[in-house]
Amino acid sequence: MAETMSSSQAAPTDLYLERLALETQDRKERYTLLAGDLDKLDMASLHAALGGDSESEGDWQNKNNDDPAALSVGRRLALAYAEPPLAPPEVLSTDTSGITRLRTSPPMKRTPLAPQKWSTNPFVNIGRRFKRWANGDFRKRRRESPSASWKWVARRRRWILLVLIFGQSIIAANQMRTVLPGQGLQWLEVTILSLFVLLFAWVSAGFWTALMGFFQLLRSHDRYAIDSEVGDEPIDDEARTALLVPICNEDVARVFAGVRATLESLRSTGNDRHFDIFILSDTSDPDIAIQETYAWLVLCRDLDAFGQVYYRRRQRRVKRKSGNLDDFCRRWGALYRYMVVLDADSVMSGKCLTRLVQMMEVHSRVGIIQTAPRASGRLNLYARMQQFATRVYGPLFTAGLHFWQLGESHYWGHNAIIRLAPFMQHCILAPLPGKGSMSGEILSHDFVEAALMRRAGWGVWIAYKLEGSYEEMPPNLLDELNRDRRWCHGNLMNFRLFFSQGIHPVHRAVFLTGLMSYLSAPLWCLFLILSTALLAVHSFSTPDYFPEPGMLFPVWPQWNPTLAVGLFGVTALLLFLPKLLSVLLVWIKGSRQFGGPFKVLASMVLESLFSMLLAPVRMLFHTRFVLTSVMGWAVQWRSPSRENSDTTWGDAIRAHWTQTLIGAVWAAGVYMMEPTFLWWLSPIVVALMLSIPVSALSSRVSLGQLSFQKRLFRIPEETQPPRVLRRMVSLLAQMNTGMSAPSFARVVVEPVPNALATALGTSRHTDVSPIRQRRAERVSRAVLMGPAGMSRLERLDFLDDPVMMSQLHYHLWVDSKAHHGWFELGLPGRESTHLPTFS
Repeated sequence: MAETMSSSQAAPTDLYLERLALETQDRKERYTLLAGDLDKLDMASLHAALGGDSESEGDWQNKNNDDPAALSVGRRLALAYAEPPLAPPEVLSTDTSGITRLRTSPPMKRTPLAPQKWSTNPFVNIGRRFKRWANGDFRKRRRESPSASWKWVARRRRWILLVLIFGQSIIAANQMRTVLPGQGLQWLEVTILSLFVLLFAWVSAGFWTALMGFFQLLRSHDRYAIDSEVGDEPIDDEARTALLVPICNEDVARVFAGVRATLESLRSTGNDRHFDIFILSDTSDPDIAIQETYAWLVLCRDLDAFGQVYYRRRQRRVKRKSGNLDDFCRRWGALYRYMVVLDADSVMSGKCLTRLVQMMEVHSRVGIIQTAPRASGRLNLYARMQQFATRVYGPLFTAGLHFWQLGESHYWGHNAIIRLAPFMQHCILAPLPGKGSMSGEILSHDFVEAALMRRAGWGVWIAYKLEGSYEEMPPNLLDELNRDRRWCHGNLMNFRLFFSQGIHPVHRAVFLTGLMSYLSAPLWCLFLILSTALLAVHSFSTPDYFPEPGMLFPVWPQWNPTLAVGLFGVTALLLFLPKLLSVLLVWIKGSRQFGGPFKVLASMVLESLFSMLLAPVRMLFHTRFVLTSVMGWAVQWRSPSRENSDTTWGDAIRAHWTQTLIGAVWAAGVYMMEPTFLWWLSPIVVALMLSIPVSALSSRVSLGQLSFQKRLFRIPEETQPPRVLRRMVSLLAQMNTGMSAPSFARVVVEPVPNALATALGTSRHTDVSPIRQRRAERVSRAVLMGPAGMSRLERLDFLDDPVMMSQLHYHLWVDSKAHHGWFELGLPGRESTHLPTFS
């Protein structure tokens, strides 16, 4: 401080008034600050004068007040935001201590929430069921007539699905047995055959799901669709809905551009009075937290959304996203009938949100309705191919899931509406019992919450035809794999609940499919390794023509290429026929928005070839993820990238050099044993050896833009973007160029940003001696330490505590021993920190 300003007593107040005048809107007020007599006062008296306190310096010192800057918070904000005011009087007021307070959330209506302990031991559960039966307390299920419920239809469909999968797998297994040299009689061949059956059944399930989805989408009417009986009924005034946006260290501009576009779309429907929006932050970066509060204020001021859009940042961040939702339910869940959970990259149209509420109002026994989000907004070549795949192939699989599951369906954790009362009663998650990596907090909460909702008797549906729900894909392969590592660990943990008491069989199957989504990778990898081992055994060992003693006739090893080609062709048909059917469906429905009939077919072929190159790479990564999760290695839960970022060659080499080496060594080894077998293995080893350039080049935005110009991988959301997406893109561009928030150092030092941060502080504790002493110690240490010496957690504590924030601000301006870094970083120039406005 001494080196920054003149040593005269008036210098601090001169500079302080100058910085305050820089943000003052009214010219007369600015003149008063600069030309008046305020600069003759000391800093404590200056704050008192700004706050309207006319006491003399001696009187002020006699009061022994340890927070003089708190008096002027309201006045500083009024000078900076004279017209229009910063916020309405009911939002910007004072707390019980007289400190200015800016309310970011509504008054609480607390509800106690108590999760139920898990019972994951199947033997214990069977014993409990037997005990209930022995005591005569075994409740029989009431049978319903086929015409009275969709459940009977679902049951029949699922039995058909099981017959199709197992029948097809048995036939394929018999065919595979005839392909093996020893006819499946050797232990190595038995293991290979077992793995083949598991993997083929997994492929078969996907095939029949897509096939039934194709026929489902061809039909003009689905009597079992969740919206089949829903009209355009007005929404009951009591049917309040909260839109929840859990975020953690996200791209602030992207989050609030999506929230604002969604709110504007809601207002265009005239139903926005039934909805409130909550941005629920778990952000741990103090600079991002400041950006979030500024973006919230800008949104509320631009749209007059105070009292409709709320913001809360948790201080105790437990259970990640599910804990954030629990915190909302505990504080405000009783105020609302429904909640719609959004991701940081989600955008939903007002018509879609209105339709979801109308469905819930008509179907009183439905607990969750999941939409089918459409991916859009990315420019990278990799992301554009993924967007094309989810937009063209995805509807078949989503409709197929609905066909088999009906009211016992998936919940994907976002872009879904949830009935709050049963969710709060039945879906609060307890940690998994035990120790190790597969216990503790549940990481992938969505499947578990859907299972608990169904266990309580509430339906879980997919509104697979509902439009107006959007999300974004990871921009490149490495970002996708980073996300997959978290999902892998979560799905492995969820499988512990497979035998949990009361879970519906369909949701047990959901836990199984979640497990197989990642366990199929090490199974496939093991299948390939054992196949290579079988080749080595037959290449380097002498055949045993008489495996059983006393045999009169030899057993000749057989190799039938015709059968192998046939089996390979059937497997390829199961994998690629759904893609052909998807293109056929696009042709039937209209392909103009997909680039035209030829372009959509060409895009499908190119995407299929690209998927073949990525499949072995994902196989090795997912195998590693499964092993590290089981072994208990730490998983970093970082927010995914929201930018169209390229993968550098250095990042690609560091991530994929092991796959490249494995592919080269594998190919060389197979060639030495049997050159002809290398042709069968070439799709695997070639893809691994090309993993570095494929990963780097596919992330390029330039190639993505070139493919767009060539009308490849086009989707309707690119050809003719919906209004809500166009608005989001426009707002994002404005916010990226015009939205700026001060750093933590500026928030502490600058008069107006500090007043705003003080008003936003939420830790308004009772003024008792231990708290007062602890605050004084932390403020004194921060003054001497400087901003660079403070940890993220310490800076967040100051943002949360209005008293510490105000005291630190005051002491920095009066203490000559203050660290020089505060003013070097806190007063970088004369640019304004005034909140902007976006049209």
